[in-house]
Amino acid sequence: MANSSIDDFYQKAAAKLPEGITKEIGHFNVFETATLFDKKTGNRIMPYSRREYYKISLIKGRNRAEYADKIIDIPESALLFATPRIPYHWLPQDSNQSGFFCIFTADFLTKSKVGVVLDELPIFQPGELPVFQLSAEETTELEYIFRKMQKEIGGDYAYKYDLLRNLVLELIHYGQKLQPMPAQKSVQNASDRIASLFIELLERQFPIESPQQQLGLRSANDYATRLAVHVNHLNKVLKEITGHTTTAIISNRVIQEAKILLKQTDWNISEIAYTLGFDDLAHFSNFFKKQTSFAPLAFRS
Repeated sequence: MANSSIDDFYQKAAAKLPEGITKEIGHFNVFETATLFDKKTGNRIMPYSRREYYKISLIKGRNRAEYADKIIDIPESALLFATPRIPYHWLPQDSNQSGFFCIFTADFLTKSKVGVVLDELPIFQPGELPVFQLSAEETTELEYIFRKMQKEIGGDYAYKYDLLRNLVLELIHYGQKLQPMPAQKSVQNASDRIASLFIELLERQFPIESPQQQLGLRSANDYATRLAVHVNHLNKVLKEITGHTTTAIISNRVIQEAKILLKQTDWNISEIAYTLGFDDLAHFSNFFKKQTSFAPLAFRS
């Protein structure tokens, strides 16, 4: 499934942009899975960029969730929590797929009186596998919450987004009371999957779109933590598959972005250094010159 921007998605899926959302902090919407298949190709539209959106899904059908070196097989229905911080692959195992999901940005919950910081919640922590098998009763209870979301987002209640925030929090707390499904260590294709998820996680950091944006991941250990594998194992896998170390791959991508920013923006060098995760200008200048043989200003001119 190809990623698309949220605006592209609304056009392709002929979905309605929630009324009043532009006045809100963040973004939220809820969808029924069955409505998101392209009628011509039969392919499902990916309705969001994983770089930006959190996702909570009620999934009905046989599926497999693949994380770095672990897999989870889901025989019937499940509740899935996804965060931009942790990549995964979701593989339907049959054509009988249905359910609901909601997407939202971290900013969407900042107006909540509870003061939720999503990445501090256990369910969104690196190393956790937030996939929960559901009973028939639990599936019915969760379907009711998602249908209530659909009803409220289409209504004209003045405080509907406050209500929707509460419903998102209800889903989060519902999930945190469940026991995660057991994961299996996966040897088959594990190296290829780790490399693939590493590249996906790396690319989520880019492009840098404003001087206020800063890379969240800079070191090999940062990426290993998100993938829940040992940094030495990540380095071994990438070296075997790509011929390059983890640090070299990260550095090459940072240099690629630095060149783009130097040539295509009018940001000063300090701003570019900040966005790329460098503590000071001298560190960035030395790094750039070592990689390219040019000082940043010389490259820009």
